[in-house]
Amino acid sequence: MDFNTYNITGKCRFCHSEGFHRDLMKEYEGNNLSEIYFDIFQECFNLYLCIVSNQSSLICMSCIKQLRDANSFRAMVVKAEQDLLQASERDPVFINISDTWSNKARVEVNTQEMVKLEICDSTLDNDIEDCNLGKQWNSNTNVKSEEILENSFDSYSILDQDCCSDNEIQGENELLSRFAGLKPLPTRHTLYKTYYNFAKQLDSLKGKNVRATDIKALLQKQNKTSSTYVTEKSTLLNNIMQLLQNSNLAPFQPKRRSGILCLYCSKPFDNFQNLHSHQESENCKKSIKKVLNKKCSESLIIYAHINELKCTICNTSLDFNALKAHLMTVHKQKFFPSSERVVPFKLIKGNEFICQICGFSFETFGSIERHMNTHYRNYVCECGAGYMTKNRLKVHWRYSHKNGVFPCEICKKTFPSQHKYNCHYDVVHRSVKKNKCTKCPARFADYFNKHKHMVEVHGEPPLEYRCNVCDAIFKRRYALLCHVRRRHLEMKNVDCELCSYKCYTVTELKVHMIKHVGERTNQCSICKKAYARKKTLKEHMRIHANDRRFVCAICGQGFVQNCSLKGHMRSHHADSDLAKG
Repeated sequence: MDFNTYNITGKCRFCHSEGFHRDLMKEYEGNNLSEIYFDIFQECFNLYLCIVSNQSSLICMSCIKQLRDANSFRAMVVKAEQDLLQASERDPVFINISDTWSNKARVEVNTQEMVKLEICDSTLDNDIEDCNLGKQWNSNTNVKSEEILENSFDSYSILDQDCCSDNEIQGENELLSRFAGLKPLPTRHTLYKTYYNFAKQLDSLKGKNVRATDIKALLQKQNKTSSTYVTEKSTLLNNIMQLLQNSNLAPFQPKRRSGILCLYCSKPFDNFQNLHSHQESENCKKSIKKVLNKKCSESLIIYAHINELKCTICNTSLDFNALKAHLMTVHKQKFFPSSERVVPFKLIKGNEFICQICGFSFETFGSIERHMNTHYRNYVCECGAGYMTKNRLKVHWRYSHKNGVFPCEICKKTFPSQHKYNCHYDVVHRSVKKNKCTKCPARFADYFNKHKHMVEVHGEPPLEYRCNVCDAIFKRRYALLCHVRRRHLEMKNVDCELCSYKCYTVTELKVHMIKHVGERTNQCSICKKAYARKKTLKEHMRIHANDRRFVCAICGQGFVQNCSLKGHMRSHHADSDLAKG
């Protein structure tokens, strides 16, 4: 025990006053009692002080005095509550205080015992009769069960706010006089205005016998049928497991760079037919719950391939849209109302995927995967884009809306998003090849080079995007889209903000904008002439190299640029068929 009054100099933890103070954690002698101020503070305010090495643990005398006062007040309140609880175990004592507060208050102590309702006829099945309080509250007479039953339910009147003193309960007037603003107890008349449903419930019990066994049975029923709360992940897991366990759907992992991976065991396969055979023969479904529990609800999405879909309970063939309704109505399987998380895919001839919702066909898995976001709009961005999972919505926001300037320190190129910079850095500078051939160890930087390898080496059918108007064939869907807009629709819907120039694509607009804002940074090393485009500089360098690759078919004269050849044909060979063509 520390008997020193103030032996530590520093700053008070509470009021930050400098001086000689006491330690919160040490024991001191004060008021003929031992004191530990840390324990007093915690007991008084139910707060835990965090004591760390770089923080003060001292308390000044002023704060000690306030802490002692607070502790004394707390002890007084606790003692008063204990006295009140002890008094409530005995018969109530009412104190009458006159309306006018005189110097000498007249106190009347009424020790009359309150009348208690006797439960009569307890031997007859412990029945509790439908009893009501009468208008009379007499302490000298016992209330009999016959008298209680004779009183109507409307006689249950305690005290109305507007009724006279004759209807007051004995002692209520004294209670109201002690506390200002205390309202009288409600009567049946006021009960309809304040608690209408409760009053109607009392009316429904009029004339009925309520037994103790009935109340016990009701309480037991309420405990059994208490509402249970189901988490979002539990509902999603239940719905997914019902669909996968009761059908021949073949779930797979969406990462297809290494092939088609089984959802249950992550074993790779070359095609979906082998995946179906593997899951049917190896009985991988026994680990479905363990696999699904590893996923969080925000990213929980299951890709499933369909091949002659049928219900495994009754062996009925049906389509995916009718599977859930079939399991609910015919087999009484339970589904919770939640967002759909099982995404169906179906691969037909070659590389053509068919959407099982709308029937559209897609040549690549990536294109149909992006298309499925239009059907499973579980999470919608403020820009209107919908996604299957919340995790994908976060990725969309990070890559599309969190824009900025991300420069490459190696080649000095700038990118509008972190995602585009990462892709550029991995492919160009690190030469990362994420796309692996499923039939040999070859790897490729992008999907199209991988597909070209699959066609040339392994004999897979090539991707062909055919124009419906002119039967032109393209290797990429984007090339087909540009072809239709340019040749058939003539959609020049990209405008220049500085002039009247219109073009088909944003790429063409970027090339055009060099005329307005482009700096001539590409300089010829021979004649020092500068150009805005690197392409124009390469064409200029042909002059110094005497590269006359464009030759006139009539006179044999050569030109550096094709436009110079066309001008020559118009001026010197205008009558020839080549110039007209």
